[in-house]
Amino acid sequence: MAAVEGPDLPGHLPPARLPPASRDISVVVPVFNEEENLAPLKGRLLAVMDGLGRSYEVIFTNDGSADASAAILRGFVDERPDVVRVIDFDRNYGQHMAIMAAFEHCRGRTIVTIDADLQNPPEEIPKLLALTDAGHDAVGGYRALRQDSFFRRHASRAINRIRAVTTNIAMRDQGCMLRAYSRSVVERIVASGETSTFIPALAQYFAARPAEVEVAHAARAAGESKYNLYKLIRLNFDLMTGFSLVPLQVFTLFGMAVSGASLLLVAYLALRRIFIGPEAEGLFTLFGILFFLVGVVITGLGIVGEYVGRIYVEVRRRPRYSVRALHDRTEEAGHRWTDPEGAGPEEAGP
Repeated sequence: MAAVEGPDLPGHLPPARLPPASRDISVVVPVFNEEENLAPLKGRLLAVMDGLGRSYEVIFTNDGSADASAAILRGFVDERPDVVRVIDFDRNYGQHMAIMAAFEHCRGRTIVTIDADLQNPPEEIPKLLALTDAGHDAVGGYRALRQDSFFRRHASRAINRIRAVTTNIAMRDQGCMLRAYSRSVVERIVASGETSTFIPALAQYFAARPAEVEVAHAARAAGESKYNLYKLIRLNFDLMTGFSLVPLQVFTLFGMAVSGASLLLVAYLALRRIFIGPEAEGLFTLFGILFFLVGVVITGLGIVGEYVGRIYVEVRRRPRYSVRALHDRTEEAGHRWTDPEGAGPEEAGP
C-alpha cells in the first residue's frame, strides 16, 4: 500500500509559506537597542561568512529599538546589499518574535541564530555548520566559562534545572541563542503558528537528529542585558506551559496529598477530643493550617491561570508582530523596500 501524506493526517502541520531556498545559509540576528555593538558585529560576522565560501544572507530584525539601531541597520543594507536584509518592526515584540519574523523571510537551507550583543562570538558559527553538514537538523551551542554576572549565571542554571524536570526537552543551555537549524525544522516552527513560544525548545521538539556543541562566551562589550528577573520568570512560564503538563499534574498530586493529610488531622482531633478533651490553645494552629491551604489554592489558581491565559492568547489569533518595513536589495528581491502589505517597490526608498 502506498504511503499517504497530507494535511488531513493527525499531527501534520500545514506547509509553511517561506520564500524559496536560494542560499546555503541564513544568519538571523534579533536587535533591540544595540547601537554600540552593531558595527563590530557586522564586521566580524561578515568576515566569518565571507570566509566560508558559501552563499549566505544576514537578516537583522530591528525589534522596535529606541536608539539609532534602525538607522545603522539601514546603512548595512547600503554597504552590503548583496547579503544584508533588515526587517523593521513598528514596536518591540520580543526576541523570539523577532527571530520568527526572520524565519518567515529566510532563503537559506541552513538557518543560524545569533544575538547582537557579541557575547556569542560569530567566529563560532563554523562549529555549528560542521554538525548541520553532518546531518544534524538542530544544533545548539552551550556556553563555556560564561562571562555573565553572578545573578545571570545562577538564575539561568536554576531555570535550566526547572525546565529539565518539567519538560522532556533535552537542552544543556537553553539560554544560548547561538544555534543552527535545518530548513525543515524552521518550516515546522513557522507552521506551528504559536504566539507565545520558546524557539530553541520548539526546534528541539521538531528535530529528528539534534546535537550540541561547546561555544565560547564573552563579556558584553557595550550596553546592558535586556532580560531582568521578571522577564526570565515569564520566559520560563512560557516554556513550562508550552511544553509540559507537569505543573498541573504536580499540583493535582500535591492537592491529593494535602487532602489525605487533612483527613488524618481531622481523625486525630476527633480522637483527641474523645479521649483527652477539647484543645484549649489550638486556635492559632488552625489559623496557620487554614492560611497554608488558602496559599495552596491561590497557587493552584495561578498555575491554571497560566494555561488558560495561554489558550486565550492563542485563540484570539491576533498578529504576532507588525512589520513597518522590509529593507532588501538582494538579487532575489530586486528592490530596496517593500511595505508590510506586499504592495511592491517604493521608489522613494525607506
